[in-house]
Amino acid sequence: MQNNPIQQYNGYAVQPSAHRSPDGSFSSNLLLERTDARAEGRYQFYSLDYFTSEEQALQHSTRWARNWIDTRG
Repeated sequence: MQNNPIQQYNGYAVQPSAHRSPDGSFSSNLLLERTDARAEGRYQFYSLDYFTSEEQALQHSTRWARNWIDTRG
């Protein structure tokens, strides 16, 4: 699996990841952590969707994170 650097986005550390399933597909996963001192929060999301490549799964996790952060305010 690829080692992706943690990205910063609107007060969150965004860490996408992908896990290979027994059937060969890749599960899109995500870890979000608040980075501002005013609020605490750690959010983990597993199996957001499944893809045929690791790169697709990672891209999906990143897009999903930005949407989640943007809609939560």
